[in-house]
Amino acid sequence: LMNSWKLFKEALLGKEQDFTKINIKTGIFLLSVPMILEMVMESLFAVVDIFFVGKLGDNAVATVGLTEAVVIIVYSVGVGISMAATAMVARRFGEKNFKAAGSAAFQLLIFGGGISIIIAVLGFLFAENILQLMGASDEVIAIGVPYTRIIFAGNLAIMLLFLINGAFRGAGQAHLAMRTLWISNGINIFLDPLLIFGIGSFEGFGLEGAAWATTTGRSIGVIYQLYHLLNGKHRLVILKENIKLKWKTMKRIIEISMGGMGQFLIDSVAWIVLTRIIAEFGSASVAGFTIAFRILVFSLMPAWGLSAAASTLVGQNLGAKKVKRAVVSVWLTARYNVIFLSVITIIYLFFGNVLASWFTLSEEVSTIAGTGLRVIALGYVFFAVGMVMIQAFNGAGDTKTPMYINIGVFLLLEIPMAYILAIPMQMEVLGVFITIAFCHSLHALIAIWFFRKGKWKKIEV
Repeated sequence: LMNSWKLFKEALLGKEQDFTKINIKTGIFLLSVPMILEMVMESLFAVVDIFFVGKLGDNAVATVGLTEAVVIIVYSVGVGISMAATAMVARRFGEKNFKAAGSAAFQLLIFGGGISIIIAVLGFLFAENILQLMGASDEVIAIGVPYTRIIFAGNLAIMLLFLINGAFRGAGQAHLAMRTLWISNGINIFLDPLLIFGIGSFEGFGLEGAAWATTTGRSIGVIYQLYHLLNGKHRLVILKENIKLKWKTMKRIIEISMGGMGQFLIDSVAWIVLTRIIAEFGSASVAGFTIAFRILVFSLMPAWGLSAAASTLVGQNLGAKKVKRAVVSVWLTARYNVIFLSVITIIYLFFGNVLASWFTLSEEVSTIAGTGLRVIALGYVFFAVGMVMIQAFNGAGDTKTPMYINIGVFLLLEIPMAYILAIPMQMEVLGVFITIAFCHSLHALIAIWFFRKGKWKKIEV
């Protein structure tokens, strides 16, 4: 017990380790503790945010749900670049080439920053069109346009937050990624009620306040990241000699990022279409779906945090030419993830309705959300293994294999299946929930098959 506590403290303090040499179980623990805590904070923010927005009514929740379905595209780009960051930095750290890792980090900042400026301009100009395209009602559009504009304008902070945290994870500095999200989301949670509802004579900004809280919190998080990336106290540092464009590195970043973006863009497009299908059944259905999704994210984020340990371990061990050690790391991480999500499945099956009722006063919305939790949780054990496999591919720099799996499962199967079950077969929202559980389980089984084939072991980064 004393040893576990000592390791836990070490994980939080972030003493730099050589993850190509230390005990694999210890390595998983040291990486996954801060990654899990990082993701718990991310998901706590998502739940708290929707809790406060829920007090403004179903139209406000629907605005967040519809905007989020499109903003996930921004997240997709950020996550795609962060995959390149993790893979490239981890590989250089495995090779013990720390100067090249710093150079890669600089190229990543330039690439991510440029893309985010383009997205900000487009999102700000076309906010109303985006909501119309998503099938928002006139009431939702009336209150939602300012919120959507602020969220898109602030996406530079979202982008940099993702990609720098990806670089920190690749370097094995998961504690810095964790602290970044705790700072940014802690500020966000504190500001949410103040900026939405006001205090004293200050009346608050309503729904716009939620967007300002998010943008402020994430911007402060980025300032914290840049301080640690530039202060020279860690192995991963951007020095003066790193500040020059390297087209060969930039080209590799783009290649790896494209596969990563492809994965999440396809996943996001599927999610947008599912949200659009649900919008056919009214604001209550969209609100129920949004609440269920936020609660599900609360449990899946820690599972993603645990899975992310596999990404760093695979990247660094491939860099050190220790392939067998990389494989063992993945299977061990998968085992721990199955145990965690099995417990969560039981909680949702028995207490799904109770959890949903905390986030809305509407019985109809609560029932829809509770059903979603129970149905989707049936696929959780498969999700547990699948997400570790995907992280292993990404850590190896093989972002294309997961992208192809996503095309097959989410575009070619999930969208038509959800439409058929929801509308022609008249199962409505339940049909969409069943589709999500089935398709994500199938996705996991296919990922395991490709992982065992082993092409990922030969990827050059």
